[in-house]
Amino acid sequence: MFKNIKIGRLIFVIFAGVMTLGLYFVLRKSKKKKSKAREWGDAIIFAVVAATLIRAFIIEAYTIPTSSMEKSLLVGDFLFVSKLHYGPRIPITPLAFPFAHHTMPLIGTKAYVDWVQLPYRRLPGFGKIKNNDVVVFNYPREDFRPVDKRENYIKRCVGIPGDTLFIENSQLFINGNEVENPTDLQFTYEVKTDGHRLNEHTLENLGIKEVNIVFEDGKILYHMNMTAELKKKVANFKIVTSVKLLISDKNEASETLLFPEDPTIISNLDYYGPITIPYKGLTVKLHTNNLSLYRRIIEFYDDNEVEIKLNRIFINGEQASEYTFKMDYYFMMGDNRHNSADSRYWGFVPENHIVGKAVFIWLSLNYSEKVPWKKVRWGRLFSLVH
Repeated sequence: MFKNIKIGRLIFVIFAGVMTLGLYFVLRKSKKKKSKAREWGDAIIFAVVAATLIRAFIIEAYTIPTSSMEKSLLVGDFLFVSKLHYGPRIPITPLAFPFAHHTMPLIGTKAYVDWVQLPYRRLPGFGKIKNNDVVVFNYPREDFRPVDKRENYIKRCVGIPGDTLFIENSQLFINGNEVENPTDLQFTYEVKTDGHRLNEHTLENLGIKEVNIVFEDGKILYHMNMTAELKKKVANFKIVTSVKLLISDKNEASETLLFPEDPTIISNLDYYGPITIPYKGLTVKLHTNNLSLYRRIIEFYDDNEVEIKLNRIFINGEQASEYTFKMDYYFMMGDNRHNSADSRYWGFVPENHIVGKAVFIWLSLNYSEKVPWKKVRWGRLFSLVH
């Protein structure tokens, strides 16, 4: 049952549009005899228009390219992403080549014309983004492309507008409450053996792919990314003497400066925050100590000019002591917590960058498998994303 009658109307309008287009071609065909080439041309035009409408407003296919969501989502998973859950976004860059995202296949040129840009609008959806939803969005730091042509990323939304988030000893907290970790959440562990090497094929069969060998005092150590379940299995190997979660010290700064990229803030992937996620209509006091947290929002997402003169903040040439946000924002993190480029590095995701909700896996391929008929991960086909 639809939560909003407007969603039903939206689906009806899209369906009616596709059917009207099909009827148009049928009537044209019935009026006069057409050549086979003309018939094929009409069929292709209808298919392209129908598929483009479905892709833009209902559902779109997506492929997992990196390991940032392992083991929840695997490299080689092919997903369907629902545009209806959060409401279809009206194309911001309407003049684009069908089925190409930002680059033309083979020739590598731009697949869109960026001198025509529409304002951000979103049609009604089933609901809003919830904590722990797996969301596809446009990468917000790709400033050289239009918003809807930026690279597609997929992460877990761990913080929604208004949430206060922090990480303590690798555990995520939202609004002061410990968050229940996803079943397939991964961290990096240090594995010690009695001197014997671990069998690479055994690790591969378990699905452990990210393994680094470290030499320390003449001994071999393994750093490997694993779920809690895999950690237990490795700990039971006869040659394994210890398995320890690798956690940064609280007072240890990350090698890469984390968001908000303020060198005076000491943080790392295991100790981060607290940070409050902005929402539309929220007004905050601005001062030079917190400007790093909001400057990108004000400058790039809301298209303002920000300057600091004599320790005072100026927005579009006028002194500003506060700012009111125009959009909702979200905080995204990968389930492969020690190997994920996410909001901890590049900050908030604006609502106009949201593409849709990952719904289910329709195909999964193991690219490292050499035997062709073993490439398909049959157990993952048509499984829900959670």
